[in-house]
Amino acid sequence: MTVRYGWLSPDGQTRADTRHTALGATTPAGPLQSRLGILPGTDDGQFRIGGLGMAGTTGTMTAVVHPGRAVVQGPGTRGAYPVALDEDVTVSFAPGDAQYGRVDLVVLRVYDDEADGSGRSEAAVETVQGTPAAVPAAPASPGLALPLFQVAVPAGTSAGTGGIPWATAITDLRTTLVSVGGILPVYNNATVEGSYRGQYQDNEGEGTLQRWSGTAWVPYPKALGGIAPAGVLTTGGYPGQYRDTAAGQLQRWNGSSWQPAVPGPVFTQSLDAGSTTSTTYTATLAGTAVTSLTLNFTAPPSGSVIIGIGARVYTAGSETVTAHLSPQVTLGSTVIWAPDDERAASGSGAVSKSVSTQLRLNSLTPGATYTVTAMHRSTSASVTCWFDTIHLRVDPIS
Repeated sequence: MTVRYGWLSPDGQTRADTRHTALGATTPAGPLQSRLGILPGTDDGQFRIGGLGMAGTTGTMTAVVHPGRAVVQGPGTRGAYPVALDEDVTVSFAPGDAQYGRVDLVVLRVYDDEADGSGRSEAAVETVQGTPAAVPAAPASPGLALPLFQVAVPAGTSAGTGGIPWATAITDLRTTLVSVGGILPVYNNATVEGSYRGQYQDNEGEGTLQRWSGTAWVPYPKALGGIAPAGVLTTGGYPGQYRDTAAGQLQRWNGSSWQPAVPGPVFTQSLDAGSTTSTTYTATLAGTAVTSLTLNFTAPPSGSVIIGIGARVYTAGSETVTAHLSPQVTLGSTVIWAPDDERAASGSGAVSKSVSTQLRLNSLTPGATYTVTAMHRSTSASVTCWFDTIHLRVDPIS
């Protein structure tokens, strides 16, 4: 026998049938349903899946499907059918349409006369012919069948014209399944939803072990309690997890995003002088390419930072007018700290001088990203105040 099946034949299940089809592989898809798929593994252990592979025969319209074991799930509460192919089987494809190409399916199909009235109680490897079209699509798979491959059959193809171009014609549709509690090696089924919280799959494409949370596949940390190497995790597995980055920065997962583990200090500066006559605080200066000087920082766990601000200032032609430089701190569009003369680095006089100040800001939300902006003003609308070598610095307080 080539295609063996368990608990199906009305003529009795042989001992060989039982040996081949005692799969123990039912990845749940519901209380009474299993995923359909192929048992993983190859003879040399080099690949995820080898069972029920297919190779076309050059110059022909035939292909060979190789041995393997699978589970085909019945509709509703009918149950799962274990199937094993224990020797090569040849499948044939009809010649191509004269005008259009088509796409055929190769399937592992189960017939169950007791349920479908087909008059057959067996499993078989079959082709399902598609419909020729200008943009051909694969046909629907029969109800009780496991799709294995798509085969593109170009227009006018036949054995007499060189057969199907096998190197480009085959699309692998096989999917994997394992026993309940086993780790599923993903193969064409990375986006299939999990069946229960705590289910695991190995996603080779992302290089991660993943756990089903009930709503999504979450990467399971490779270094639980340790630091994940650079390039391993895109999403953290738990708040407080750490990872290295390609830039050599240590980051911490806060539950929704990666944040610098040591947030700061951060610094920015502008060496391009600009001026203002505004008597109210403004971020914009005239005569400079730097329209405003801003700096983003992440609030540390303490919620407190030191903000440093400074510049070289002078008041053109006046010894009494004062130039004020003060920080404005925002969280999104919300102003946390408005600029104020009490929090300003201030100077006056026609000769430029360096001024600076440092201020402590408390009660920030740890992990949130804030923006500090350098704000400027003159105490007289008729006197131009100049600001040069402006700098901003934020240091976290532990």
